[in-house]
Amino acid sequence: MTAGTIFHGTRTELLVWFSAAWLLVNSKAGLSATQLHRESELGSLQTAWAMLHRFRSVMVQPGRERLRGNVEVDVSYLGGSVPGRGSLGRVLFAVAVEVGADGLGRTRVARIPSAGTAQLAAFMLDSIEPGSRVMTHDWSAFPALIRDRYLHLARPTVAPGFATREVLPAVRRVVFQANHWLMGPRQGAVSAEHLPAYVDEWVFRFNRRHSTSRGQLFHALMGYAVAGQPMTYRSLLKTGRTRPAAGVPYSAPRSGSPALPWR
Repeated sequence: MTAGTIFHGTRTELLVWFSAAWLLVNSKAGLSATQLHRESELGSLQTAWAMLHRFRSVMVQPGRERLRGNVEVDVSYLGGSVPGRGSLGRVLFAVAVEVGADGLGRTRVARIPSAGTAQLAAFMLDSIEPGSRVMTHDWSAFPALIRDRYLHLARPTVAPGFATREVLPAVRRVVFQANHWLMGPRQGAVSAEHLPAYVDEWVFRFNRRHSTSRGQLFHALMGYAVAGQPMTYRSLLKTGRTRPAAGVPYSAPRSGSPALPWR
């Protein structure tokens, strides 16, 4: 019954898996492997860590509905306990945030190998619906080759490291909240190779922050878990996730796969 899911080959009872998923969605600050190991009385800390990473590996689904409307886009470093752009342990991400009259909407955050034209073009085409109004600062790396797909507003940069906070407040707020969450139970002690998995968890939480039903979040996560791919402990230990970094050019239209709650 569990074949072809993230539970494939597990020796842990499914009731324990379900309990872990429930604890995960009910913990606003995030659930650490140590906490899960203690509360679920698992045999080893490694088992708890692998269970949580299997859930994180499916929290960002391929083929999600893209952002639309007014969308701010920028690049930023996340993670690491040392302040400053490019510090040890920090990883470069592309960030897109919907901005509406009621405040922030959904966000998309993806690791990128570099802030080059091809990487940003792939991220934007994967994350933002063509025809949307994209707001960026006037950095030349934002790809001109896809501006015909969007209504582009480039806000002028006055001073490096300062004006971005003024012209793209939604992105700055999202980056601040993500880094603040990463400094919770983990105290920023997340390795670079596993950081994208934790960021995926934060995006899952942020995009469902207005939900008042923990049961619906549990249902969504379990649906993703059943639709997910089997992963070995060795592969999790090496990469921590299944979704590759952004950078592959957008090519195929999206399939009509059924949507799960709160994508």
